[in-house]
Amino acid sequence: MAQSGLHVGVAGVGRIGAFHAATLRGLAPVGRLTIADTDGDRAAELAGRLGATAAPSVEALLDSGVDAVVVAVPTPAHAPLLREIAAAGLPAFCEKPVALELDRLDAVTEEVERAGILVQVGFQRRFDPGYVAARDAVGGGAVGELLALRGATHDPSPPPESYIAASGGIFRDLHIHDFDAIRFVTGREIVEVYATGAVRETPWFANHGDVDAAAVVLRLDDGTPAVLTGTRRDALGYDVRLEVFGTEDSVAAGVDGRTPLRSVEPGARPVRDGYRDFLDRFAAAYRAELAAFVATVRDGGSSACPLSEARAALVVALAADRSRAERRPVPIDEVTGAHALAR
Repeated sequence: MAQSGLHVGVAGVGRIGAFHAATLRGLAPVGRLTIADTDGDRAAELAGRLGATAAPSVEALLDSGVDAVVVAVPTPAHAPLLREIAAAGLPAFCEKPVALELDRLDAVTEEVERAGILVQVGFQRRFDPGYVAARDAVGGGAVGELLALRGATHDPSPPPESYIAASGGIFRDLHIHDFDAIRFVTGREIVEVYATGAVRETPWFANHGDVDAAAVVLRLDDGTPAVLTGTRRDALGYDVRLEVFGTEDSVAAGVDGRTPLRSVEPGARPVRDGYRDFLDRFAAAYRAELAAFVATVRDGGSSACPLSEARAALVVALAADRSRAERRPVPIDEVTGAHALAR
């Protein structure tokens, strides 16, 4: 690392990549920023605004002397780029999902482990104050014995069709955050999944074997049941929450004055400023996860969210895909067993 600070590269500067680049520019340990995108004009414009350098390609970015790389390219490019980064011996922050298939994720993990590099996966809810407080309440015993969990992730409007086509579907793209959050908050593993879904509002989801509304029932390894709902449209805004019910207390993350849910009880306050989108809801968490990554690169230590966590969430998503297709509960070990990859 140069005396003037870390030189960090950002690969992919779409909406979340541009946000990450701006965040990095404001972190004291980062002395230099280089960005790359398949849209050269977009990269040049952002670099000009941030006082960064625009590289002509990702390969050029990796050769520019960066100390670390933030991966925010489209999902199908995550795994191939991580392999290049591992070959270059650089630490990496990678947006979720790292890969859409278990064998591909395992292959990348092997290369990362051989290279001995740091990889942090972008499950930003682990850095949200509400989810952290819920985890502390469960882990510290304030909730008592777990009885049930209830979660939701509802987008305000569907992503573009081109995004959905390569996303891996609602369980690997949208609900993978919920699967990780439940594991993070409870400290338990998910052992069984029953999932269903339908195309309720946007017909073209069916063209990609996907749904725009889903429901999932999960069983944790201590027997606790959890239920999730997901939609690609919410008339009131971006609704993400997790409710935890225990023998001593009931707590919720994501329930506040901006939660986009209108109570019809007499005298209830109207929703005036529901969360607009994921950046509006989780901006502080996104900044915190990058600050943690930069601190780990600078000071050493273990990853705040290693690839093993990404794998655990992915196998739940894959079980949910199988459950929806076959209309039955699917044990997690059916996906992770030695025979599973042949199916």
